[in-house]
Amino acid sequence: MGWVGITWWEEPAVSEPVGQIEGDDVAMLAEASEGFARLESEIGRVIVGQTGVVRALLAAVFCEGHVLLVGVPGLAKTLLVKTLSRVLGWEFRRIQFTPDMMPGDIIGMELLQEDAVGAREMRFVPGPIFANIILADEINRTPPKTQSALLEAMQELQVTSLGKRHALDRPFVVVATQNPIEQEGTYPLPEAQLDRFMFSLWMDYPGVEDEERVVMETTAPGAVELMPVFTKEQMMRFQGLVRRMPVSRHVVGYAVALARATRPGTAASSELATRYVQWGAGPRAGQHMVLAGKALAVFDGEPTVSARHIRQAAPHVLRHRVLMNYQAAGEGMSTADIVTRIIEEISEPKHAD
Repeated sequence: MGWVGITWWEEPAVSEPVGQIEGDDVAMLAEASEGFARLESEIGRVIVGQTGVVRALLAAVFCEGHVLLVGVPGLAKTLLVKTLSRVLGWEFRRIQFTPDMMPGDIIGMELLQEDAVGAREMRFVPGPIFANIILADEINRTPPKTQSALLEAMQELQVTSLGKRHALDRPFVVVATQNPIEQEGTYPLPEAQLDRFMFSLWMDYPGVEDEERVVMETTAPGAVELMPVFTKEQMMRFQGLVRRMPVSRHVVGYAVALARATRPGTAASSELATRYVQWGAGPRAGQHMVLAGKALAVFDGEPTVSARHIRQAAPHVLRHRVLMNYQAAGEGMSTADIVTRIIEEISEPKHAD
């Protein structure tokens, strides 16, 4: 198989074998798929609707990926992350980002401390970043210097203070929230940090029936009691299974073609990208589409990744990695519009599985 522009064509050569899961992984696939269904059901006891967001958020967790959660106030973004931490049984920390926050407020700092015999020494006091799931609430309300304190933690699973490295416990997932309508007093996230997020998920207003249910349930007495679905060790086993899921070169080629189509000025670029995009998605987009596709295949209990899984993940992976130009702004074209149309242009491979 190969790509000419954005058209899929077939070579006579035989593609590389897909491979298959064997032995204990077969049983673990069924266990992970059933575990996802239980997680989804348990979260649904608190979060009404938003099924697509919940599925994508859980896919990121199964990949140990980070998520940027965007939505107007009152859509239960914070409640969703808190509920997720409760059903996972992970150590949870919420960091409320403010304009006066410093990097040490996140990662921790060296402080002069005195022991029982009166000797003094500098000791590292860990910050709130030392947890399994971090809610970075309103991340764009703090300056870039403080935002960048998250970069090393998100990418390297460690922080550095006064030249000393301190490892973070695994699993480790950052979920950052943003308000898309209130821009006064905010600092746009640098592209380098945006690229560290596996997904950008947009929470929309609920439908009429869902909104009525939200009002009914949140104004009644009592609270929902949630219990962890499985242990951290089990989740880490499932994360390992996701990495081992087989994927064909056809499907990888489809993910790469989607990413390359967003880059203007190349042979593989979409006409829409050439017209409206300033910078397209980098190679990490293809990596994240394939990795997310593996998690979605696990959720469906399927033994390999299909192009359908890549297509489901693509909007969440590409939306925050495509930078629009002035012409797009002038014509009222949003990033979501362009990404959706580019995905529709790229035909799926004929042999997707």
